[in-house]
Amino acid sequence: METRVALMSIIVETPESVEHLNSILHHYGEYIIGRMGLPYRKRNISIISIALDAPQDTIASLAGRIGALQGISVKTAYSSVISNEDDL
Repeated sequence: METRVALMSIIVETPESVEHLNSILHHYGEYIIGRMGLPYRKRNISIISIALDAPQDTIASLAGRIGALQGISVKTAYSSVISNEDDL
């Protein structure tokens, strides 16, 4: 199966949704290359970046589940790097 490298940007405006967000990210943990979170206390939000290597439908599914959470925005940027899972 082909996988793509992508970067998912998440902005959390509702702290009550963080526990559910972390649960979703844990579920997709095998595809996550790395994660960086920055609390922006001045605006009372958190900014999270997730680097992924996963099938495109898995990335889209993850973004959809995150985007459905209350007070959370998500955008995904895809690289042109496509590889076969068997090559990993």
